[in-house]
Amino acid sequence: MTQNDFVKYLEEEEISIFEIQKLKNSLSLDNRTVNEIVENLVIKGFLSRIERGKYCRANFRDENVIGTFIAKNSAVAYWSALNLHGLTEQFSNKMFIQTIQLKKEVEFSGTTYQFVKIQPNKRVGIVFDGYGNYKYPITDIEKTIVDCFDLPEYSGGFAELVRAFYNTNLSSKKLIDYCEAVNNIAIIKRLGFLAELFEKKNLRSFVKFAYSKVNRSYNLFDTFGENTGKLCTNWCLRMNLSQENILKIAQNQY
Repeated sequence: MTQNDFVKYLEEEEISIFEIQKLKNSLSLDNRTVNEIVENLVIKGFLSRIERGKYCRANFRDENVIGTFIAKNSAVAYWSALNLHGLTEQFSNKMFIQTIQLKKEVEFSGTTYQFVKIQPNKRVGIVFDGYGNYKYPITDIEKTIVDCFDLPEYSGGFAELVRAFYNTNLSSKKLIDYCEAVNNIAIIKRLGFLAELFEKKNLRSFVKFAYSKVNRSYNLFDTFGENTGKLCTNWCLRMNLSQENILKIAQNQY
């Protein structure tokens, strides 16, 4: 197979991003031949090397597809998903990818991809966006909210989460399912408190579920705040943000 044959194959099959091992098997080529062809095409600027064994066409730059291609069983999540769902106007300088494998950061074409490892049982609430070569997995709105409350350091800030929760129509059933999968009592209490405070009528069954999970341990409402404030006995939360300030944050007045 020549380099021209290889390029023609990519074009005919509409392949923009690929693993060299899988392509080698599809084309029945030996390692030396396919490696030589691909490396020469990289030198000529037709292909770009993402990381070892993974390549894309030089003009292919879809960050969502690339990020979820690098790590198996992954999805765009956290701050990146918040932004794609229109739940925040803030942009991160990283792409956050949730995956069940341990993976170091990867830098490619000016973008840093940060991979957050989760247990397989927490991999729920995955949907797909885009189509063809531009199709990629992403956590749905409810799972994105739950994940960001679970690991707020990847969310762009607590205030952004409060606003996102306030401004979004959410499914009680999905919230319950995802909270059970993530199994973090503290975030269930925070979400239950917010649903009740914001009087979200469609989340009544979630509030009932959240109350059933309240334990005797007190957690800070704002995980990044100081260990001060009144105790909310109903939810066993230390309110280091007052209800008044939470409402101001939610309404973007803070």
